[in-house]
Amino acid sequence: MISIYSAEAARQSADSVRRHIGDDAPEIGIILGSGLGGLADDIEDAIRVPFADVPGFPEVTVVGHAGALVSGTLGGRKVIALAGRFHMYEGHPPALAAFPVRVMHALGAPILFASNAAGGIRPDLAAGDLMIIEDHLNLTATNPLIGSLQPGDERFPDMTAPYDAELRARLRASAEKVGVKVKEGVYACLLGPSFETRAEVRMLERLGADAVGMSTVPEVIVARAMGMRAVGMSCIANAASGTTDAPVLHTDVLEVTARAAAGFQALVRAFVTELPTAK
Repeated sequence: MISIYSAEAARQSADSVRRHIGDDAPEIGIILGSGLGGLADDIEDAIRVPFADVPGFPEVTVVGHAGALVSGTLGGRKVIALAGRFHMYEGHPPALAAFPVRVMHALGAPILFASNAAGGIRPDLAAGDLMIIEDHLNLTATNPLIGSLQPGDERFPDMTAPYDAELRARLRASAEKVGVKVKEGVYACLLGPSFETRAEVRMLERLGADAVGMSTVPEVIVARAMGMRAVGMSCIANAASGTTDAPVLHTDVLEVTARAAAGFQALVRAFVTELPTAK
């Protein structure tokens, strides 16, 4: 029996997706976080495949996530974008949270670009800032690779540099080219869905986290296990609990990411346009 989130299941899902989008392999897979799905509208010759039509994909339940795979071209490069994602706080196992990355890999994507909305912990990170992820803390107490070793995976993937240094440098260069200011930092992933307490934010700061969210890390872990190059970006949507006196609300997160969307989209388009040839 095939495991529902296995490499073989991902291959079968990819075969199903190809019946909608054709056989051309994408040069990059893009995951669009909360409020950042507008980039999908920039994709030319777009073919949208609802999650309901992708075997193994559940329904999206979170506001700000459209729930579709979008195939087409961006900056003249073939892309596959995930407009919405699956979170462990919805009750999904970590293997499912990362399953779309397996499908993107099975479609031929050698690079993963993952984005998210995050709370800023470091004092210089303000709402609306874009932060290139240089490293992460997996504080979910679980891992998407738990279980049987999947064909093609590394059993013990090296996580010394999960976010590719060359791709991060290209992302910085693209930001400078389009005039978008970016910062860099460490992203901490917690299980959620509650936002962090003041005490938890103080803990995260002492652990070395600059921003905190509830996604991305399972996806990057699986990408690295399969040999995909990964790069990530957080849109700082709010100050984390305790860094200001303001409450943390999901509606505010969506409002801030909407304001930051134009710069984010220009940056990602420039980055994709100048992608290196797949290694």
